[in-house]
Amino acid sequence: MLITDHICVMNLENAMRGARNPLNSWARCDSDYNAAGEYVLGKNDLDLAVRLCRAGSDHRKFIRQILVSMDITAPLYWWKEFDTYKVGTVANSTSTMHKIHAAPFTLADFSTDHMTPASLERFEEFIAYLEQVRLRYLDGKDRAHWYDLIQLLPASYNQMRTVSLNYEVLATIYFARRNHKLAEWHTLCDTILTLPYAKQLIGACGNEELG
Repeated sequence: MLITDHICVMNLENAMRGARNPLNSWARCDSDYNAAGEYVLGKNDLDLAVRLCRAGSDHRKFIRQILVSMDITAPLYWWKEFDTYKVGTVANSTSTMHKIHAAPFTLADFSTDHMTPASLERFEEFIAYLEQVRLRYLDGKDRAHWYDLIQLLPASYNQMRTVSLNYEVLATIYFARRNHKLAEWHTLCDTILTLPYAKQLIGACGNEELG
């Protein structure tokens, strides 16, 4: 399971202006804001942006200035893979260390969407045991029970992080992970393609047309 929320794309105007700096071609800029306050790329600017993306990483520096922030809720086993992407990303997570005992454990706290019925039945028993341990810790604040919670916590536990990235990082993620065996990567890649001009710009980074 992977959920994205509070998605915000920023700095598209400045990034496109910067893309025109090398040839001083600002007069050809034909982008503007629409009535909804969205920055809409004109034909000239979109054509330039696509050509620069196709020309390679040295020429598409401007997409590193198109910034994206979003909340991602995903299991710990997925976050371990996401942590590969260190350059161009910042993340603030909810704290397992400080808040693991703050609320009762329920099935919704874990990614179980691909479990077989037999495993799900056994896992529900495990969650019930985790909840017993949590209550023991709250009763006496014995550090041993807290360590039980931390060390028993399964990789399917869902954690929310507020993540900042840019279109260059997203292009790297998309082409590296779109066919990954984990369904969570497919969900994120589908989300990436919903961002403004992502199909054109990220597709051009891989010399592909993304429908």
